[in-house]
Order: sequence, then C-alpha cells, then structure tokens
Amino acid sequence: MEDLTRFDRIPETALAWHRDGTGAALATVLQTWGSAPRRIGAQLVVGGDGRIEGSVSGGCVEGAVIVEAIESLEDGKHRVLEFGVSDDDAFAVGLACGGTIRVLVEPVGSAMPEDLLADLVAARAARRALAYEVNLETGARRLTADHPDRLRMDRSGFEEDEQTFVAVFNPPLRLIVVGAVHIAQALVPMARIAGYDPLVIDPREAFASPDRFPDTTLSHDWPDDAVAAHGLDARTALVLLTHDPKLDDPALEAALKADVFYIGALGSTRTHAKRVDRLTVGGFTPDQIARIHGPIGLNIGAAGPSEIAVAILAQMTAVLRGKS
Repeated sequence: MEDLTRFDRIPETALAWHRDGTGAALATVLQTWGSAPRRIGAQLVVGGDGRIEGSVSGGCVEGAVIVEAIESLEDGKHRVLEFGVSDDDAFAVGLACGGTIRVLVEPVGSAMPEDLLADLVAARAARRALAYEVNLETGARRLTADHPDRLRMDRSGFEEDEQTFVAVFNPPLRLIVVGAVHIAQALVPMARIAGYDPLVIDPREAFASPDRFPDTTLSHDWPDDAVAAHGLDARTALVLLTHDPKLDDPALEAALKADVFYIGALGSTRTHAKRVDRLTVGGFTPDQIARIHGPIGLNIGAAGPSEIAVAILAQMTAVLRGKS
C-alpha cells in the first residue's frame, strides 16, 4: 500500500473527519489567475470544528472559503465561490498582480457521497490514477479513468461544456534510482523537492546507507527483485547510474516490459551502444529500446554530479509533460 504521509492527504483527511463525526467539506480550485500560488485542482479540507488542511490560494481567500464550507456542512449543498483578489492581496501571497479565483465547496456525505470519496481514497492507496468528474449544473459526480490526456499531463480543469469539471488524482510521482553513487546523492533531494518519492536500490550496503541518503527508502535487494517488490507504473521514473550491466540490466529489462514514463541510463554513447546490443540479443525490439534515454539527461553541458542531476531531472520533467 502506498505511503502518502509525505504527500497531500486531503481526500484521506476529509474521509476520516467525516467518519469520526467531525464533518468535512472539500474546497477545490476551479479557475484562477495564471501565476497563482495554488494550481487548478488544489484542495483545502475544512472540518466541522474549523480545522483545516491544505490550501486553495496561499492565504488570501482562505478565511472566506472556510466560512462558506462550514455553512455548506449545515445545508448540505455544494457551492461555487468567486473571489476578485486585489493587487495588494495578490502581492502578499507572491503574485505580481490580482485576479479572479473560483472555488468549488462540497460537503462530504451530502453533495459528495461518502462511498465515492472512499473509492477515491482506496484508488490512491493502490496507486491507481483516477479523475473526479462533477457537473456543476446537474450535480452529477463520478470517478473515471476516461480522461487519459488529463491524467498523463496531471491537468485538472473544465471540459468544453464549461460545466463539467475534472479533478485529476494521480498517484505521487516516484523515482527509482539504481546505483547509490554521487549523482544519486544530488538527484534524490532535488527530485524530492520536485514532488517525487525516491527509492534507491543498491546491493552494496556501504553505498546505499542512511548516512549517504537520509530520510530515503533504501533497498539492498538485487535490482530486478527490488523493482518487482515495489512495482513499476506510469507515474514511475527509473534512473540507472551504476555503469555495471549486472546491476543496471535486470532493472532495465523489467522497466522495458512495464509502463514507466521515463527510463534513463548513465554512460557514454559507446556504453549505450553496448547496452543496445545486449538488449537486442535479449529479444527487445528497437521501439522498446528507443524508450531509454542514454546517455542520460538533457545536453546542457553538465559537469559534476550536481549538474548531471539537474540535467536528469530536467529531462524527466520534459518527458512527463510531453515535451520532446
């Protein structure tokens, strides 16, 4: 089961508060200005006792949203709020100018059915991507996987009818690094800041140690066993850094058979050519092998472990967001 403790737990918190009798209302950003501190789909949960978790604006409209959320728990109806944010308020939360923000407030158990929220929480625990679809005119709600482009791009928003809002709930991004080397020591904290949950695999315990990788999940299993235990899916990036085919190739072969969104392998052009030859002999097709980014990282002239880590993370981001 996925450990979401390091990531947002808004749906989980809302369900728990509803079930323990506190009551909960979910507030979701529908539309906002272009440089907002919280993106479309960002959420705030408000408890019946006034507790909050999350944010919809970075602070400038939270107070008004909380009041409306408490009222929604009393009348059981959803509501769409619209706020004009002044230049002064916008500047206070890091914006250059003001704008407009629209927020959907839904009380759990009435406007948003408990069983629907429970299904969403279960899907998140199973690392299953889903979208929550709500029609603001009719109130119809459902969970669906029928928005593959939105799920891939992690992009919540309105459909063309301007009444159907789709909130994307993807599993947390995950980075699996094979090889606890210096580049990995730079890449792991950078990736964590970018929203990835990192796992470092290296059978060499002296390399994959808590001293070298604090607060990081470590595995000393053989790479193919480790990736099988942790799983590979469309929200996973695999980075191979050992230069050692005995360590890299087992994980690489597993990734080529899976639906990971990114595969990158360290090494020169000559090293990668040998890798391609081994995989070809192993029965992999040219299309499968072409998924590997090798040599790894964007060509930014990187020198040293930290700059190489920047190049790798930049390339991962480009692939994730559909940029060539």
